[in-house]
This record gives sequence, structure tokens and C-alpha cells, in this order.
Amino acid sequence: MITIKEAITKKEMKKFIMFPFELYKNDKNWVPPLIFDEWNTFSREKNPSFEHCDAAYLLAYKENKVVGRIAVIINHKANERWNDNRTRFGWIAFIDDLEVSKALLDAAEKWGNERGMKGIHGPLGFSDLDPEGMLVDGFENEPSITSAYNYPYFPEHMEKHGFSKSVDWVQSKIKANQPIPEKVARINKLIAQKYNLKIFIPKTKKDALPYVPKFFNTLNTAFKNLYGFTELSEKQIKYYTSAYFGFARPELLCFILDDKDDVVAFGIIFPSLSKAFKKAKGKLFPFGFIHILRALSNYDTIDLYFNGVHPDWQNKGIHSLYYAAMNQVAIERNIPVAITTGQLETNINAVGIWDNYEREAYLRTRCYIRN
Repeated sequence: MITIKEAITKKEMKKFIMFPFELYKNDKNWVPPLIFDEWNTFSREKNPSFEHCDAAYLLAYKENKVVGRIAVIINHKANERWNDNRTRFGWIAFIDDLEVSKALLDAAEKWGNERGMKGIHGPLGFSDLDPEGMLVDGFENEPSITSAYNYPYFPEHMEKHGFSKSVDWVQSKIKANQPIPEKVARINKLIAQKYNLKIFIPKTKKDALPYVPKFFNTLNTAFKNLYGFTELSEKQIKYYTSAYFGFARPELLCFILDDKDDVVAFGIIFPSLSKAFKKAKGKLFPFGFIHILRALSNYDTIDLYFNGVHPDWQNKGIHSLYYAAMNQVAIERNIPVAITTGQLETNINAVGIWDNYEREAYLRTRCYIRN
């Protein structure tokens, strides 16, 4: 018999956070999250998303043992933006037992229905900067620290429980230091001259700081029509700046600036921390931070986290400027591998840019829906 219980106490939340560490302990590809970050994400006091979100954390028990978990979320801001009243679920994990996965998903949907929601979709987070999607292809590959990861039986369970594909995100593996295509270089020069644009790659984090708020404002505008996205509030921007900026390397940040010094496009890249997070095993102390610091200064793989163009500048080829600029950085630093962020397969402008580069399919994740 499966019992579903909401994690409310600190002891129960610890079980919620630590369950994947038990589930994936023998899996060589799983990248454990930092436990410290997990506590902050799920905290109603620390995560500013709770200004417009309600959430519950559900645990599945079988014979008094935790066998699954799921976070269930109502993002009121997103529902208003998309004229929807659907429940989100995220951070789902379960043993290979159909009874367990069914109990979790049914309990999540029931929780939302009791609060006026109809239907459920996910995996999604509180915001677009949280992990989203369920891995459906590329199980043999090592994910980035922000990519979804799960066993191959997860999507099989979803389909058996009446869920269908809503949308897919795709990621590619790219030869980062390949020569910039001559055609791209020629066109980029013309674009920059025509629109009086400047490519800015900061030398220090201090140099980058004035452009971080501008970057987030452009991100809000550029991503507003992407699946499930909701505009980040000022508190969320400060929260994510604090969470991400510590991992940033100035040489991997690229801002495209107009003649008013506003950010009209951006490409934000981080050194791959997947192997470092594995060595840290979710803990910063006593030695986890050492592995991370080493990975930040000595890296041969980069993760392309965020890229976008302000709507006023779209369809002008601006995105090619930061891709080529980052390509040049990879050449100069002899970085052989880049992994793209998850991009909606329907976002042809974003995905299509890679047609000019040597690449291979890497990961595919899926948002499922049940009406």
C-alpha cells in the first residue's frame, strides 16, 4: 500500500531533498544538486517565488520507506499570464513501481483540484530558471547542473498514467573551438556596423555588475512568450543574481550593447560544473567547495546557460553576434566542448543558429500534460 504524506517538518523536508541521493546513488551520470541550494529553493522564507506561488512537497511511502517525491506548485502569476489554471509539478522522482508513480501524480493533481485548478503539467519549477522537463533521450550523456535527469522508466510511467507530450526542449553538444564560419563572420561585421552595436565581454565581475540588471530586464522581455515563462520580479532577480553570479566567469559573459549602452542581446556561459558537483556529493563543506573552485578556474567544457535577444531587435541576426563572440573565446582558450541549454524545439530562431556549426544531439527533455 502506498501512502502519500506532505513534507512539512524539517525532518520530512530533509527526506524530500535527500531521496534522489538514494535513488541515483549507483548512477554514474546523475549530477547531485547542492543541498544548500535545494533548501533555499524550497524555503517559503528565502525563495521570492512564493510571493506569487503556492506549493506543497509530497512524499510517497511504502512499508514505511520513502519511495518517491513530487513538488506541486500553483504559479498564480503564470496562470494569469497564460490564461490558464493548471497545476505544475516538479522535482519528481520515484522507484520503478507504477503504483508509486500513479499515487504521486494523482495526489499532486488532487492537491491542485482542491484549490480550483484543472489539469496538471510538468516537470516545471517555480520559474523558468528552475529545472524543467523530464529526460526522454540522451540518458547516456552527462547532464549539466541545471539539466533534468532521470531514469528511462520515468517517461514510460508518465505515458501509462495518461500523460502526453506538451513540449520538448533540446540540447546539443558543439565543438566549441571550431573555426567561426566565414559566412557568419562576414555577416556579423555588417550587422554590428549597420545597427551601431558593441560586443562587450567584461574583464572582471565588477565590470559586469552594471549590466546584470539590464540583462535580466532583457531576459524578461525576450522570454515572455516562451512556454510557461513568467516575468521575474525584482526580488527574484536579486535572488538569482546571488545564486548564479558566484559561479560566473567574466570571460564567458557576453552582452550586445546598443548606442545607449543598453543590453539588447546576451549570451551567458558557465564552466561545466557537473564533475565538480559529483565529487562534492551535494555538499559544499568540508571539501565540496574545493572541487567547484577548481572547476571554475580549469575547465574544458562550457555550458551555454542563457541567450536571448530583445524583441525590438529580433529577426535582425543579432543572436549570431554573441554566438560568434563566444566561439572566439573558446578558440582563444582552447575549449573543445560546449553544451547548449535546453531550447524549445519550436523556437526555430534559437535552435536554427546551430545549423551553421558542427554539432550533435545531446539531451531531450519533455514537459508532460494531463487534462
